[in-house]
Amino acid sequence: MFEPFPGNYVWNLSVNLAICMGGSIGEMDTANAQVRTIAAEGDDLGTEAFFDSWGALADRVTELGQEAESAGHMLSASEKYARATAYYMTAERMQSRHYAPRWDMYRKMLESMQHAVETGKLNCERVEIPYEGSSFPALFVRGRGTGPRPCMVFCNGLDSVKEMIYLSVRDTFAVRGISVLMVDQPGVGESLRLKELFAVHDSERWASAAVNYLETRADVDHDRIGMMGWSLGGYYAPRAACYEKRFKLCVAWGANHNWGELQRRRLAREGDRPVPHYWDHVMWVWGKKTLDEFMDFVPCVTLAGHMQYMTVPYLVTHGMKDRQIPLEYAHQSYDEATNSPRRELKLFMDREGGVEHVSADNMEPVRSYIADWVLDRFDEMG
Repeated sequence: MFEPFPGNYVWNLSVNLAICMGGSIGEMDTANAQVRTIAAEGDDLGTEAFFDSWGALADRVTELGQEAESAGHMLSASEKYARATAYYMTAERMQSRHYAPRWDMYRKMLESMQHAVETGKLNCERVEIPYEGSSFPALFVRGRGTGPRPCMVFCNGLDSVKEMIYLSVRDTFAVRGISVLMVDQPGVGESLRLKELFAVHDSERWASAAVNYLETRADVDHDRIGMMGWSLGGYYAPRAACYEKRFKLCVAWGANHNWGELQRRRLAREGDRPVPHYWDHVMWVWGKKTLDEFMDFVPCVTLAGHMQYMTVPYLVTHGMKDRQIPLEYAHQSYDEATNSPRRELKLFMDREGGVEHVSADNMEPVRSYIADWVLDRFDEMG
């Protein structure tokens, strides 16, 4: 993994995710240079300086997009707005929820993404999914081809957002004729930040709402809908597929078999963490007021005791050098899915890349492998 901040995994992860979303190393290096000294002092300290540095970068790229748009160069403008979206997102997700300026930057990210879609006429439709008296937003990317297309519901992990999914995946599935519904499920993105919808351990609740929505669309093949997620989505997606039987296949992009147990490990300082201000962040995601309340709750966030209900084809991918999620979890998720008619465990190694957490070092090999596997399974269904 590219490590511009030696010894600071959390900051390095954020930079690599920005690269995966289409960020320019040259632009990012200028922003990183302003905070390189303070990065050596730990994950949490200096995040506000990171915010200022990357926010200024995002503002500058946005201005370039506006200039291109004013000149009538819409495709060029779209490229710049998309890159600015990645930079705003990276700056915002590094902050404490109590840092007030992050809220304005989050809205800038949403606006920049919308400008990228509109100026580039991107294959990306914003939709709203009814859910338990409220709703949560999603991005729908339509698969190429005529007639109703198979579709994957793609959920986030602990701290990613639907725009990150889109910028990282783009048309990888669409060119294979597969649509994707990229959701800000409860606990992430707009659902958390703007609607205060907190995460739930029984993910089939919001996943079923996503299927209900897809069944209203004439351009979706209702008999070929799958479920997938990355990072903590490696828990959410299998849990949902175990109990929502309208899903016809499932993919865990990074096995997260026992996230509850993992929190006890993290309290003991085992392994790396995905974001600064970690414990405050997880309490926010799950709607818990104290660390004790969170730790009392979190043991239920596990796939142990559930995987026997996985009765559809199931793919688990995992990087051999994942520093956040233990490799043993990948084997556990695979081994316990005994009733899946076609289960597969794919471990990514140095030769092909994608060895870090959710393949932050190199997403292409993993996303391509997953998309090909999903296509093959849907084709087998006719």
